[in-house]
Amino acid sequence: MTSLAHQVCTACRKDSPAATDLEVEQLLPEISNWSLETKASGRQLSRVYRFKNFLDALRFTETVGAMSESEGHHPRIVTEWGRASITWRTHSIKDVHRNDFIMAAKTDQLFLQQPT
Repeated sequence: MTSLAHQVCTACRKDSPAATDLEVEQLLPEISNWSLETKASGRQLSRVYRFKNFLDALRFTETVGAMSESEGHHPRIVTEWGRASITWRTHSIKDVHRNDFIMAAKTDQLFLQQPT
């Protein structure tokens, strides 16, 4: 299997299938720092990234935003002093899709590329 971070998102419609429990079980270890959460609005992937200050968190947020725009799939991002919280879910299906795992892996890759 190709690393999730090297895959490309596919367009989702309202009738696109959510990730099955088996798919989640297989994909979640590839993004081990992420949590799968079940909310009233459906399942989502969440992670908090830590930074030395607000400016570093803001730069990361901007980098994730640019990557998201190029992939056509957008997260919920909360930027605070020293942290950026990212949540991936596919709103059109109100659940997680393979795209969310791909984007989580790409987000991790961007974090690893941040200057220290």
